[in-house]
Amino acid sequence: MDLGIKGKRALVCAGSKGLGRAVAEKLAEAGVILTLNAREPGQLRTTAEAIGDTYGTHVETVAADVTTEEGRNALLRAEPQPDILITNAGGPPPGDWSTVTEDDWLGAVGANMLAPILLMQAVLPGMVERKWGRIVNITSASVRSPIPELCLSNGSRTGLTGFVAGTARQVARHGVTINNLLPGSHRTERMEKLLERSAERRGISIDEARAEEYAQNPTGRVGTPDEFGAAAAFLCSQYAGYIVGQNLLLDGGAFNATF
Repeated sequence: MDLGIKGKRALVCAGSKGLGRAVAEKLAEAGVILTLNAREPGQLRTTAEAIGDTYGTHVETVAADVTTEEGRNALLRAEPQPDILITNAGGPPPGDWSTVTEDDWLGAVGANMLAPILLMQAVLPGMVERKWGRIVNITSASVRSPIPELCLSNGSRTGLTGFVAGTARQVARHGVTINNLLPGSHRTERMEKLLERSAERRGISIDEARAEEYAQNPTGRVGTPDEFGAAAAFLCSQYAGYIVGQNLLLDGGAFNATF
């Protein structure tokens, strides 16, 4: 299926591994010119080379922390007129209402709410002027179904969701769409590390911990990065112009709801 975005230019945050890399690969497969961002330059270069070699597309890299003004400016200097923006950031540390501090909240809001909002504010004027743009924010299933020990993620990502809900409807008439992807459990390096810690803490094997995790989901498995990346690429496609301000939950049905 031709997504109709060959030759478009994309900024992909946290794109060196995990779900961010999966999105970058699917965009590259569709012929998109990429600028990849991550904090660690070595892994970033390795990923960029692999994507470039596999899909034959040019991949620029910017090793920077986009939670800082300096980092965002570096990213926008490398690609000042993106047609596509993918925002993505690692989740804040666990903790419930009784343990998190003011500094914890400032860090979570800065990374998971303000940084993507400020990037959107920077690229939206150009998208509106060119009458085309796609923004996809990778958030979390905790926006729809709060996780008690992840109150920082619950709160900060929900704030971002509120901003998108209003802003998406203001720019849609200019051919610009903004949507959110809400991942549940996916088979990534981060998930494997969490399973390893859980298995060690409980005195069970990693295979047992993995089997338990899979069994909890209605599909009997967890999501794959490949299918997550494909969903993101579709939201960036020529066919997604009528999908506005939505929160697409990719969790295998784990969130049990009628609506």
